[in-house]
Amino acid sequence: MPHIVMSTILDAPTSAVWEVLRDFNGHDRWHPAVATSTIERAQPSDKIGCVRRFKLKDGAELREQLLALSDLEQTFSYCLLDTPIPMFNYVAHVRLLPVTDGDRTFWHWESRFTTRLEDAQSITQMVAEQIYQAGFEAIRAHLKMAA
Repeated sequence: MPHIVMSTILDAPTSAVWEVLRDFNGHDRWHPAVATSTIERAQPSDKIGCVRRFKLKDGAELREQLLALSDLEQTFSYCLLDTPIPMFNYVAHVRLLPVTDGDRTFWHWESRFTTRLEDAQSITQMVAEQIYQAGFEAIRAHLKMAA
């Protein structure tokens, strides 16, 4: 079972980063891979159990469900419901922690999933680079533009 753990430090306070990340339907405004996103059944984007349906810029469509969200702990968890990629049982967790040296943010993003043995390495690399690392870089740029 692949287990991806990535983290970064952002030069912004956790409150600013959390304001962007806590919107479960907002990743189309900052993640370079996401073209459009909507929450099904017009539910609020912070309602546990809500499902976001989004299209990637390459045309692929995915659905993810919000499993947990804590403003106090600045964490959320979600799972993948539908994807054209052969990955199954995908569950991810995001957590922000303050870095008091310079009022910065430590962003931890991890996931576990299952896939065919022959696909494990390529899918793990794709998620790590095109989703997580690209997301880190995109939030960094988004926060600079907002400042």
